[in-house]
Formats: sequence, C-alpha cells, structure tokens
Amino acid sequence: MEGSERGGNVKKSCPRIVVAGTHSGVGKTSVSLALVSALKRRGLRVQTFKVGPDFLDPTYHTLASGRPCYNLDGWMTDRNYVLDLFAAASKDADIAVIEGVMGLFDGADSDTSKGSTAEIAMWLDAPVLLITNVHGVARSIAAMVRGFSSFEPNLRICGVLANHCGSERHKIWLEDALKASKLPPLIGAISRGGLPELSSRHLGLVSADAHILPVSVINALADAAEQSISMDDVIKLAGSAPYIDKDGASPAASIRRVRVGVARDEAFHFYYQDMFDEMLNHGCELVEFSPCHDVRLPDALQGIYIGGGYPELHVRELSANVTMRESILQFARSDRPVYAECGGLMYLSQGLETPDNSRHAMVGVLPSWTRMRERKKTLGYVDITLNNDSIWGLRGDMRRGHEFHYSELTSNPTDSPGWKTVYSLKRRRSDEICHEGFQHGNILASYVHVHYGSQSSAIERFIAVCERVRGYGSEKDFDINR
Repeated sequence: MEGSERGGNVKKSCPRIVVAGTHSGVGKTSVSLALVSALKRRGLRVQTFKVGPDFLDPTYHTLASGRPCYNLDGWMTDRNYVLDLFAAASKDADIAVIEGVMGLFDGADSDTSKGSTAEIAMWLDAPVLLITNVHGVARSIAAMVRGFSSFEPNLRICGVLANHCGSERHKIWLEDALKASKLPPLIGAISRGGLPELSSRHLGLVSADAHILPVSVINALADAAEQSISMDDVIKLAGSAPYIDKDGASPAASIRRVRVGVARDEAFHFYYQDMFDEMLNHGCELVEFSPCHDVRLPDALQGIYIGGGYPELHVRELSANVTMRESILQFARSDRPVYAECGGLMYLSQGLETPDNSRHAMVGVLPSWTRMRERKKTLGYVDITLNNDSIWGLRGDMRRGHEFHYSELTSNPTDSPGWKTVYSLKRRRSDEICHEGFQHGNILASYVHVHYGSQSSAIERFIAVCERVRGYGSEKDFDINR
C-alpha cells in the first residue's frame, strides 16, 4: 500500500476497506462476515469496525475475526476520535474491514453525510466496496453506481459487489455495463441464497454466540466469499488506502485505582469496546459477572456497570436468581456507584411486565416497574446536557448518545423521595426537551446509551466517585444503612 516518508522511514497505516450498501437490507453484514472469514482463513489478522451505534453486528464480527469489534460513530464522536480509535485498534492488524450502516449516505441528517458510512469512509480515506441488490437489474446498475460514485466528490467507491445475482450470464451483463460506463469494476457476484442465512428477530439481528454463529457457518461464509468474490482484488483495494498520520500508540498502563463489576452474559452485553479500553487506561480493573448465573456479586467492588441487552428474553432466569438480585440491591444501598443503561435500567426496576401480562420481579432499586411494548418506543440519537451533578459529570456538561428500546417505565421514578433526573434530552428532529437519567445518590439509570468512552473527563469523574468509597474490602466492610 502507499506510504509517506517520515524521517527517512516509510510508515504505513492498516490496509482498510469499507463495506457499504445502497440501502438497508442489501446484505452488508453477511458480506462483511464472509470477507472477514475468508481473510482470516488466509492467515490475516483482521480488525473489524461497525459504523454507527449498533451493538448487535459487532458481536458477529468479534466471533468471525477473533478480535473485539469497535464502533465508529461520526455523530456521537468526532473525526479525531474516530482516527485515533481506528489507529489504536488496527495497529497490529493486517487488514481492517469496516461495515457501514443503512445506505452509504444515510446518517443523522437528511442534507449532510453526518453520522453516515460515507463520512467515516472519507475521514479514513478508505476505499468503498458498494453492495447492490441486482435482482431484476442489468444495465441500470451503471446508473445507480454512477450516482453513488459522484454524489460525494471526496468519496472513493473502488469496487461493486452484486448480491442476489441470477446467473453467470447476469454477472457478465453487470460487468459489461459498469465497464462500458467507465465505472468501478464488479469484483464479486453472489447468487441468490449464496450466503448462509443469519438469525433475526424484532430488534434486527440477535446477538451472536457460538450457537448462532458456529464454526460451520463461519466456514460456509468463507467458502461463499472465495467462490463469489475476487478476494485478491479486495486485498488490493484495501492496500490502496493512504497513510493516516496517527500512530495508534497505547497509553502507559495505569495503576489500578478501582475495581468495577460489569454485567456480561446472554442478557446483558450491549457495550462499546472503546469504553472499556478507556476505563482500563484510567485505572479501572473490570470484573465481569453474570446476573443470570452467578449467585452474588464479585468481592471488593467499588462500582457496578450494567449495560443493555435482552433482559426480556431471560426474564425468568433473572427473576429466579434471588441471591444476585439481593446482592445488587445491597450494593446499591451502600452508596457505591451503580450505573445502568437501557436493559440495565429494566433490571434495576421493581419488575418487568411482559407482553403476555405476566410480571417478574427484578432488583427493586428503581421505584418503577417496566413493561414491554409490541412496537419500539424510541429510536435515535440524543443530545444530553447534565442538569445536575452525576457520577459521569458535572452540571452543564454535554454528552451524546442514542436510544433504542421497546420497553417503558410504568411510572415516574422522581415521584419517589430522593430521586431526580440529571439528563436534559433533545432528540433529533425535535425541539422538545425531556428529562431523563434517574439518579438517587450514586445510582444512575437511563434508557440512553451515552458514548462516555469518547469523554475522558466523564471516565475520570466516574472513577473519582468510585474512589470515594472506603476502598478495597468485602461486602461486610460497607454499612448499607449509612
């Protein structure tokens, strides 16, 4: 790949390619997984990324690549953060595969590329592989690709991949149409049904595990890529990406300052990997625990982080694990920090009401029940202003995040003594301000997934609050009634 001279040495950034689609549902995830699986089979270290706030696709990429997948979000973060994160995550990789979100130019706004795949591709100066659904399409592919190629002058669409191709003759028509119009070449054509089907449900793809994405499916994905895509051309395109002037150096290891428990199992696993990286860099020891299966919290914790996930799918196991629920309740009463977002909020509530009207007791920290709805309650980006000091910042601090949930609170927690809201939320395309982020002492529960990983001051604030507890010790060292 191309390099730049720096002090007599040629420095290189990780070869990279963006897998984009003309629209949602065109096959980006399946194609990306096929590419990753085939590249890994060839012995390459593949670093994966997902554009946007998605928590689900990264679980598939992590399994396929054997490395943590990172989200690149141009709306919740900024260009420098994206470039730094890319450099750090890919510094020891041979190639990076970046899966886009929605259509190539779809993002937070209708009149700009903010928050889109195109924005990330331009920031990374990465070649784009454009996936099109060619069912019922022949020469029209040229018109479509021409429009996408010329829409943003700083974007480089370098190859086209035809999905749902009908036959070898159909592929030749598509190749000829692109070549005759002097457009980026066709580097692959996948036949209808040519990729293994991935499981889905009402929230999109389910989170991947060894049952949903077994080795047999990963191998089938790699086979499909080798048979239908010119993998040599993919590697060549990725290698054409120019040098990025970021060294990807990791911060010096920090002395352990606090020990934080992180809920992670089949019910809770919606996290951003860069959030954990930043917490580690600031001196957090992260200890995972399972609300579904462990009988109690790990010892000597100064804080708890319960992320999002699918508690509604595992509500019976969560409710039946009384000793873990009691352990978390006692921890919360000790005034040590407890942070819960979305699914974590549901778990901290009094209980969860499912669509069949059955009710299941949860931890009982938040003074409200939650209930599932048949349709999604909220989806989209949010601007956040802290209207009170919190465990993640001070009054007036500004953050960004996103919401995506099907459940709702049945009552307002602030109707109970001691509870207040610390977030003023402004949703996209709305001037309405709503108040959220329910806090009591050092407990904070919210439906919003806030991108705290890009906010060093927020990480430092959380650790400082954790440090104010009595220090390392067992549960008996804390007076839960103070």
